[in-house]
Amino acid sequence: MWLLAVPWALALLVSAAPPGPSAAPLDPASIFSDLSPAELRAVRTFLMERPELGLAPSRGGPLAKNSVFLVELLPPPKRAALRFLAHGGPRPRREARAIVFFGAQAEPNVTELAVGPLPRPSSYRVLGLQGGRAVPFWARPMTQLEYELLHEALVAAVAPLEPLLREATGFGFQNCSARCLTFSDVAPRGLGPGERRTWLVIQRFVEGYFLHPVGLEVLLDHRDPDPQRWAVRQLWYNGRYFGSARELAELHARGALPLARLPQPPARHLFSSYEPRGRFFTGTPTEVHGAKVCEPQGRRYRLRGNRLEYGGWSLAFRLRSSAGLQLFDVRFGGERVAYELSVQEAIAFYGGHSPAAMQTKYMDAGWAMGASSYELARGVDCPETATFLDAYHLLDADGPVRFTHALCVFELPTGVPLRRHFDNDFQGGFNFYAGLEGRALVLRTTSTVYNYDYIWDFLLYPNGVLEAKVHATGYIHATFYTPQGRRYGSRVHSHLLGNLHTHLVHYKVDLDVAGEGPRQLSTHPSCGEGAGRGSWTHGVLQGRGGPAPDGGGMGKGPTSPAPPQHGWVPPPGLTPPPHLPRYHLAVTRRHENEPSSSSIYSQNNPWDPPVTFESFIRDNETIEDQDLVAWVTVGFLHVPHSEDVPNTATPGNAVGFFLRPFNFFDEDPSVASRAPVIVRPLDPPTCSRLEIQRWTPPSPGTCVHPEPFTYNGTYRPV
Repeated sequence: MWLLAVPWALALLVSAAPPGPSAAPLDPASIFSDLSPAELRAVRTFLMERPELGLAPSRGGPLAKNSVFLVELLPPPKRAALRFLAHGGPRPRREARAIVFFGAQAEPNVTELAVGPLPRPSSYRVLGLQGGRAVPFWARPMTQLEYELLHEALVAAVAPLEPLLREATGFGFQNCSARCLTFSDVAPRGLGPGERRTWLVIQRFVEGYFLHPVGLEVLLDHRDPDPQRWAVRQLWYNGRYFGSARELAELHARGALPLARLPQPPARHLFSSYEPRGRFFTGTPTEVHGAKVCEPQGRRYRLRGNRLEYGGWSLAFRLRSSAGLQLFDVRFGGERVAYELSVQEAIAFYGGHSPAAMQTKYMDAGWAMGASSYELARGVDCPETATFLDAYHLLDADGPVRFTHALCVFELPTGVPLRRHFDNDFQGGFNFYAGLEGRALVLRTTSTVYNYDYIWDFLLYPNGVLEAKVHATGYIHATFYTPQGRRYGSRVHSHLLGNLHTHLVHYKVDLDVAGEGPRQLSTHPSCGEGAGRGSWTHGVLQGRGGPAPDGGGMGKGPTSPAPPQHGWVPPPGLTPPPHLPRYHLAVTRRHENEPSSSSIYSQNNPWDPPVTFESFIRDNETIEDQDLVAWVTVGFLHVPHSEDVPNTATPGNAVGFFLRPFNFFDEDPSVASRAPVIVRPLDPPTCSRLEIQRWTPPSPGTCVHPEPFTYNGTYRPV
């Protein structure tokens, strides 16, 4: 067996204490709520007390140990959840997913356990991964302990280079205080299975150090659990490769090495900082506050635990430590639109001349991007009026960690009417004017995965439209400039190359427009690999032909989908970067053992990952009369430029998709809103006396323009 090297059957449920009464709230949405701090502690304590697991604390100690890496909610099976939500069945058993590193055994591995029932766990079982294979120990995510040991090994290995670094950069690793060097690591960590060797980009530790590489990259092999056996395998400096630090140091000592000399960074107005510098040409004021969002009559949404309600919308949400935002039981007008809508993966593929740049293929689920949800700033990341929520993660820690204000909820004026019409009388006046203000409710969090910041939004509109959107910002992943590097990016500063890269984001959309019954899928083969078209009829994927060309999942090509008769539809225009062929919409048969399209292990083992999305659509399964899942990929090609300094800005760097009702309602459901304005002239065509109809107070209040609504509507010669 590949899991725990202990003499007992892994499928055995280990008994401890009898389960106590459930502490979960009564709201049905609570079956999807993230684990509370008490539940996280209970799971860890239960596992730590199991003698057969031989667990040690996560922090400190050796790498070759058994330890708990991650604890998060294990969502209930869909059938059990729907039995509870729709049919009044029993509340599903509440369980946790625990990732355990087993490094202190002859065949080290990573094992996932289901632990429950919560809030008082009394048993656990092994969670099988795709194909029933083990996760090798070398494919595990990085930990704080390994980073600390990596830093120690790096400092010792490059000690011969201290004179070179001091002369070229003014910074160093040895006995430094304000002028220290640091590093960023890239992944995958090798060129094939079984490797765990990482290219480290050496940088000056100043504000925005991601933009301050010094021209040195070091390949450090750290596969062995014993750090004493780690070794530098190669170095790259200023465009050249070297076999050892000593070789590089000797060349420098003989004066035979061209140095990449860097100017000393200024004390203020560093190019990588946010400090204001320069002035706008017009001189319009920026030292006063700009426009703000306000709620003049209070909030128009309701938040109860993890249940969010707004207009016709109702949904449950959670923030997975592993992969981020996840919506469940999404309803409009009381009818379920989707069982699940969730972020799956964020990938960035880079090119470059330096070894670190050409090696970089980031898969951010492997960095636990859901647990990178740091504090949102009131008035900047979210409006001052937003409701802020904390998150609790147990990731690479010996207890739950509170992330203050990790999520926010707010109603956003879109700045454009949801709908409006001016009915011209063509005599200088009008028959009527009517408009409905544009508003959306936003659920937001961020993932700061080292240099990049992703802003994740789900937006709910009053007309039954749901938008999933992600903005990319933060620091670009940049490398040291060499003339050869210009083939792979742009020179964005004197010694800095902004490397060309492609962002891809994957979402899971488990549509249940007509309930949990089977769907049918219509496919219309067209040009392109796996191309087809899907339609929803009465909330059902309506069969009009045979299965997809490969007999299994449907891959969506660049053509638009056939208009559905009745239901919710994804967008037609999700065009992938032309140089990177992929599916931007794939529809597969839903399986309980295919909950995610990626995994936390793919980053360090992309060659043979435990979860392979391609197998979801290449398994030759029929998708007619089945419960189906749509997998949506959005992305963009980022060619860095000098305006990406200090940070990539959000305008122009956002992608997403919409779910829209199509003949699902008799009319636009936003007619239920009491926020429209209707203006009718009482004396047409003179239009000197007007009837203004509103269903909200005449004036919003003092936080906006205090005058009540007025309208004229005429157009006269002057």
